[in-house]
Amino acid sequence: MYRSLFPRDLFAEMDRLQREVQQAFELSPSIRGLGRGGFPAMNVGSTPGSVEVYAFAPGLDPASLDVQIEKGVLTLAGERKSDLPGRDEKATVHIDERFSGRFRRVVTLPDDIDPNAVEARYRDGVLHVSLKRHEAARPRRIDIQ
Repeated sequence: MYRSLFPRDLFAEMDRLQREVQQAFELSPSIRGLGRGGFPAMNVGSTPGSVEVYAFAPGLDPASLDVQIEKGVLTLAGERKSDLPGRDEKATVHIDERFSGRFRRVVTLPDDIDPNAVEARYRDGVLHVSLKRHEAARPRRIDIQ
């Protein structure tokens, strides 16, 4: 999509701005939650032995990420600093589409998660949190005698 850095038609620019604001508020609730998430984008899935959470947060320092699990809720929090010039500098920002600022994402976990068997790794801009299920809750095959 082509977007002029210096709009020449004020009414066209107002129309574009109105469309963007409407799109921001058009949330489509479904059985899986809201259609639009936040930052970082996340994928959550499960296997018979674990729940896997992937948070896509490129450009962050892993030390600035805070991962907590409490009462069956996984919380990912942190802050992304802005790369743009500050307000006190005499610079103009024309397009700013990259998220910056504090963020917090929360995932409700199933009851069979073992809070003592959690691993978190950050590599190539992806935070991977693996939460193991209790051994007693894992499906197992019963041999028939």
